[in-house]
Amino acid sequence: MALNTLPNAGLTNRGYPSDRITTPIIINGDMSVDQRNGTSTINGTSVTYNVDRFLGRGVSSAGVFTLAQDTTAPAGFTNSLKATVTTADSSIASGSSYRVQHLVEGNNSSYLYWGNSGAETVTLSFYVRSSVTGTFGGSFANGDFNRFNVFSYTINQADTWERKVVNITGDTSGTWPTNNTLAIRINWSLGAGSTLLDSAGSWGSSTKEGVTSQTNLIATNSATWYITGVQLEVGEFDSTSIPSFPFESYANNLQKCFRYYELLASGNALTLGFGGTYNSNHPAYAIYYHPKRAVPSLDEVNSSNYYRFYSSGVEYKYNVSSQFFQATITQAMIINGNAGTVADDKVGFFDTINSGAYLALDAEL
Repeated sequence: MALNTLPNAGLTNRGYPSDRITTPIIINGDMSVDQRNGTSTINGTSVTYNVDRFLGRGVSSAGVFTLAQDTTAPAGFTNSLKATVTTADSSIASGSSYRVQHLVEGNNSSYLYWGNSGAETVTLSFYVRSSVTGTFGGSFANGDFNRFNVFSYTINQADTWERKVVNITGDTSGTWPTNNTLAIRINWSLGAGSTLLDSAGSWGSSTKEGVTSQTNLIATNSATWYITGVQLEVGEFDSTSIPSFPFESYANNLQKCFRYYELLASGNALTLGFGGTYNSNHPAYAIYYHPKRAVPSLDEVNSSNYYRFYSSGVEYKYNVSSQFFQATITQAMIINGNAGTVADDKVGFFDTINSGAYLALDAEL
């Protein structure tokens, strides 16, 4: 599908068409990239990413929902993010909440000028489908979590894809980073207590996540909620003028996701190959170049002898742990492991040897 490049009637405060932006603010809005490739369970105070750049949060132990990539999707799309209630919470405590989020880096939203007098109005658009109908809520918040603007949308028909368009006036107050840190939190509420609800349409400093009298998906056991086609446009649009979804190639989408999370090796097949050295006096090491948003941490499942490398036709098994990990923000990552007493040689590659093992670099917001 072609990129959205044609101008339309929606203009920003500075007079250019919103869809002149060829790099979308939202990354992986079509839910096509799913490096973790699994089902996440959200309960208690968990914060768990699922499809890339989208995560679930829970601030209560009473209700539980899962997140997973799904192939149920509206025309023109292949994937969606599906939330399923597995333990209902029909009486949500005042400060409890359940939500799906997308976090925006300041470098990707700096031109919105939020926190200044020239703050741009934006339009959030997404496709949604649910087994439950009614008025649903969400909110925009800053990285410091002290500026909030609630929005609402209505699901009119059960189990039917509907496109929603929401206008958000730019905030002229508060702190909105313009660097590599967290700038904007976009929240879709699946349930929230009374103190976290408010009327839609204005900025404030009290913590708000949903709209007054909203439908709480978490209250219905086995309820489902799907979302895809998430886009954030500069300017004010309605359902007839909103630009078409800015599709990107899978390769471009994946590279953008790598800035925040990169799966290096997974499962029991060769998934990672790069060069390095070892000798009889030092552990094995290999250098991997990895431009990231920030210095990444090592995300891994690592039981005994889950990883291996080969040299001169010999297989060496070893473990990877945080004590053998070094990284910089854009330069090199070093993985070391105890290879035993071996002669000087080059590491050809390494992979995982167990279906439950994986290695990843994590620089999520």
